[in-house]
Amino acid sequence: MTKKSNIENVLFIMCDQLRFDHLSCYGHEGIDTPNIDFLASEGTRFTRTYVQSPVCGPSRMSSYTGRYPMSHGSIQNGYPLRVGEKTLGDHLRPMGVEAVLIGKTHMRADVEGMERLGVAPDSIIGARISECGFDAFERDDGVHANASDTAYDSYLREKGYSGENPWHDVANSVASASPEESGSGWFLKYANRPAKVDEEDSETPYLTRRFLEFLDAREGRDGWLCHLSFIKPHWPYIVPAPYNDMFGPGSWSRPVRSEKEREDPHPVFAAYMKHRVSELFSRDEVRETVLPSYMGLIKQIDDQMGVLFSEMQRRGLWDNTLIVFTSDHGDYLGDHWLGEKDFFHEPSVKVPLVIRDPRACAVRGQVCDALVEAIDLAPTFVEAFGGQPAYNWFEGRSLLSLLAGKRPENWRQVVFSEYDYAMQEARETLGQGISECKIIMACDDRWKLLFFEGFRPMLFDLETDPDELNDLGEDPCYEAQRRRLTDAIFAWSRRERQRVTVTDEGILARDDAATVEQGILIGFWDEEQLRKFKTKI
Repeated sequence: MTKKSNIENVLFIMCDQLRFDHLSCYGHEGIDTPNIDFLASEGTRFTRTYVQSPVCGPSRMSSYTGRYPMSHGSIQNGYPLRVGEKTLGDHLRPMGVEAVLIGKTHMRADVEGMERLGVAPDSIIGARISECGFDAFERDDGVHANASDTAYDSYLREKGYSGENPWHDVANSVASASPEESGSGWFLKYANRPAKVDEEDSETPYLTRRFLEFLDAREGRDGWLCHLSFIKPHWPYIVPAPYNDMFGPGSWSRPVRSEKEREDPHPVFAAYMKHRVSELFSRDEVRETVLPSYMGLIKQIDDQMGVLFSEMQRRGLWDNTLIVFTSDHGDYLGDHWLGEKDFFHEPSVKVPLVIRDPRACAVRGQVCDALVEAIDLAPTFVEAFGGQPAYNWFEGRSLLSLLAGKRPENWRQVVFSEYDYAMQEARETLGQGISECKIIMACDDRWKLLFFEGFRPMLFDLETDPDELNDLGEDPCYEAQRRRLTDAIFAWSRRERQRVTVTDEGILARDDAATVEQGILIGFWDEEQLRKFKTKI
């Protein structure tokens, strides 16, 4: 252990749409990620980390609040995180810790709520509410389909790149080979061509440099949490040379899917397979066009981690900073006949999580298979800075004991994730009402169950069927497992989750004696009974 009892800084790195199994430290044989592997050798690599929703916005809101989507209410992309939800910044600032954002949050501000409460969006409080509680060193959500004026767009213009929307026209487009081609990165056919932008000016190196500029601004001052939130390898799947053609067919395996999955699928799964993006990724030529870029984007991220880690060591920050590397969700890439994310197979809902605690010298390079949820990060950060996590707000649990190599006896047995597909094509395909589109996943050490409103469940045995190709949701032999995990979901959904203004300690302090001391005399017959009561306390 180091001499310091508490962490002085936290670097919270999040990638977007990075599959857990596309890093060499997680077993991928076709891509080498030595810098992320180095972080794992210096810390803890978690193998069973699940996000609380397999889509950007809700997943991130859960990471920033330490609460499930069912609790914070931002259950789909574009749904505002309501005013009043406490986020990392709200928990850390009273401790003297600055919470800073560089990159993406996918946050939609509760403008109506701020207006109702008279909070000006351009005030300090309003700005923080609009940025998930962070002070934005640079907010960049990465998807600017229309003309935009972000700092990154301004940077590209200053570098001499042209276009009404340089994010799209340069950083996420390729050179056209004919007048008929737009070269837009939105079209998957262009994914394996190099982006127009020079590598050093693309999004990942740009955000790395912005982090180093943040360190310059904070020179000599500790007491910060920086959320460095990379935009890639999220689509558009476009990467500059030389990363666009580093990986060929020998670098990846065949997609994890079977014809049996399409023979008599669960109705919701069947509807998902009919989504336009799923039908595209079910074609081998589409998948094989996208994978070089997807893997190239990951390789670029790893190279930037090398730059970042070297700078932290040079600046003397390596041994007083807790470093976290993770993702907000994965990417199907054609597995299970699906594209995008939004469902609950492992490639979508399970994410990489590597944490280096500089104090945990005795367990460097450990691998932890405890069931972990993304909501565990927020209380971990609070405790790492020496605070007491506010578990009346937090629904996750601090990971510090696991980072020290000790698993609590009462560690969770089941993880949960949820999704609302009301905005998906599947709702119309199935004829579901807007309020009937709920999916909840419950997963334990072996079994994974998907609960659907209005439909039978899906069930997978992760021990005998780790690829999740055999749905046991109707097999009578597994009724006990289905009932057990369904009961777990019902018990989880009934948990108290809105008593956020009163702590457990506050409830314990409100005993009968304290009530009597306040002069509230309920249940006494006369003065004599009151006198006898007071002699006992």
